[in-house]
Amino acid sequence: MSQSNMKVMLVVSFYWQGVIHYEFIPRGQTVNKEFYVAVLKHFREAVRRKRPQLWTNQGWVLQHDYAPTHSFLVRNFLVKNEMIIVPQPPYSPDLAPADFFLYPKLKSTLKGRCFDTFDKIQKNSAKELFAIPKEAFQSWQKHWEWCVASEGNYFEGNKLE
Repeated sequence: MSQSNMKVMLVVSFYWQGVIHYEFIPRGQTVNKEFYVAVLKHFREAVRRKRPQLWTNQGWVLQHDYAPTHSFLVRNFLVKNEMIIVPQPPYSPDLAPADFFLYPKLKSTLKGRCFDTFDKIQKNSAKELFAIPKEAFQSWQKHWEWCVASEGNYFEGNKLE
């Protein structure tokens, strides 16, 4: 099996019931502070449109990788829009849901399949993304709760040590 010469980057916003927003990063686009603010704007609009109950009562918080938030532009956007951020240690593998939960599930369904255009990669990736069952997102929420309950202590699987 050979490695693909086409790479596609995907940004996904989700919660315990499934995907709220996703977008593919255009080829050649650098993920910088300006791009990330645009993604946050798209995400906020998706929450407002798709989950009005969360939008109205501000019943949601944002958990994301801290790397892009070191920028004043991003922090200013978050404060100005009163977006509540889940505090977490930087680069915590247990609290990086895309890394340990979402992308492995997505990659496993696409593994071994060949696509000859970016459009086909994007179409099939989106199809598989929305095929992830609600129960899988609920198990991610359980993992997140265990991380909080452990208060920083190590645990393996679903057992607190």
